[in-house]
Amino acid sequence: MRSAIQSLLLILLIVGFGTLGYILIEGWGILDALYMTVITLTTVGYREVHELSRPGIIFTIVLLISGVGTVFYVLTAGARSIVEGELRKVYGRKKLERRIRELHNHYIICGYGRMGKIISRELKLEGMKFIVIEKNQEMIEDHGSVLALTGDATRDSMLQEAGIERAKGLISVLPTDAENMYVVLTARGLNPDLLIVARAGEEGSEKKLLRAGADKVVSPYHIGGLRMAYTVLRPAVVEFIEFATKTGNIELRLEEVDIREGSQLVGLSLDECGIGRDLGIIIVAVKRSGGEMKFNPTSRTSIKAGDTLIAIGEAGKLDKLEEMAAGLGK
Repeated sequence: MRSAIQSLLLILLIVGFGTLGYILIEGWGILDALYMTVITLTTVGYREVHELSRPGIIFTIVLLISGVGTVFYVLTAGARSIVEGELRKVYGRKKLERRIRELHNHYIICGYGRMGKIISRELKLEGMKFIVIEKNQEMIEDHGSVLALTGDATRDSMLQEAGIERAKGLISVLPTDAENMYVVLTARGLNPDLLIVARAGEEGSEKKLLRAGADKVVSPYHIGGLRMAYTVLRPAVVEFIEFATKTGNIELRLEEVDIREGSQLVGLSLDECGIGRDLGIIIVAVKRSGGEMKFNPTSRTSIKAGDTLIAIGEAGKLDKLEEMAAGLGK
């Protein structure tokens, strides 16, 4: 953009120089001087407006030598810039398509507004693979590091282009409940096994989105209202949750730990495996593979393959627990 403006200013400067020269040397009017300058610089040579004096002839020669080459250089540079820009677009598109084809078990984020940006940031911090679909290209260009597609997320073709058949989950945070409903219906039809989380704005939309196929529905206004109420009613509890879930917190984390087949923890009780005693980790809940959630499990609660432990502890200790849960800590 800057080079285009500079080129335009250069051409205007040359035209102005030629026009002013003919006015001062030949005494012509502005229109005649401008016309003579234009046909000289473009080498059209249609006709001379008036007979040129000797100083006028010399000035025309100078204008031809200095101006014509400059104009053609500017035009050539402009054409090259346009061609290179188109080539960059084509190359960028091919590169984007290749990166999308390489995605597997990724997440699709529909909408890159305030919520979409927060979700993208958190997934990026956790090293998760994801792609964003957003209608407004300017919103995506402001965050060039995000893998994104410009388009309507409610369309089948757009979700397919984002690799929905290979995706692990989809998060729809579009501005309206109607748009989120369309996305949920479309996504569920394209991938029945997909984890779908949708945003609900209006009261009553949650049930509709669940019927449409969403696995989880989040209402920011409901959660925000509860958070503010609990900040007044139970400030210490809210402060602890904020501390445990704060982005970048290296002292304490609230984490999910999946128990894999072959883990050394399988078959042991919470007491026997020494999670609390040796690692100082608190197990808040145990989610069984069938979906049952056991809150505040006792020390005699056994650990089974497929369980998910909801744990609070130091980041380094939680990493060690994850290695044990995956069978890497033997």
